[in-house]
Amino acid sequence: MTELRRKEKEISNLNEIKEILKSTKYVTLAMAKANTPYLVTISHAYDNDNNCIYFHCASEGKKIDYLNENNIVWGQAIHDLGYHEGKCNHIFKTAQFRGYVNFVENYDEKKKILTIMINQLENNPKMVIQKQLKESSIKRVTIGRIDIDYLSGKMNLK
Repeated sequence: MTELRRKEKEISNLNEIKEILKSTKYVTLAMAKANTPYLVTISHAYDNDNNCIYFHCASEGKKIDYLNENNIVWGQAIHDLGYHEGKCNHIFKTAQFRGYVNFVENYDEKKKILTIMINQLENNPKMVIQKQLKESSIKRVTIGRIDIDYLSGKMNLK
């Protein structure tokens, strides 16, 4: 991968970059098929132990079509800390990643992943788990797993 041109903006601490992935509620994914790009924003959960991102989606649609043809994605999570008035500058921290999407089929694994996602995304996860994690919904939902093979971070805090 190419190095960051402005080294003073680089986040070099890998744990800090991973924390951005874990603490944000969504990531934006770029994908391509037949030389045509597609961009989508998804809610997600970051699994530090496996260095992967989980997401859920419908079992058909544009995202699935693209990923079935080309499972390589680039993504970004951002902590938007606001616009700096009078400086023509934005304050932020981002994590960028590249990875490969695979779909999870195993029922028990899907249930575990949905539990991880709910725990990271919800303020009251126990209630949501009780209401939403029904056998029929677990069987019906499509779960994607992005195995990350490149991770970098950038920030501008001034």
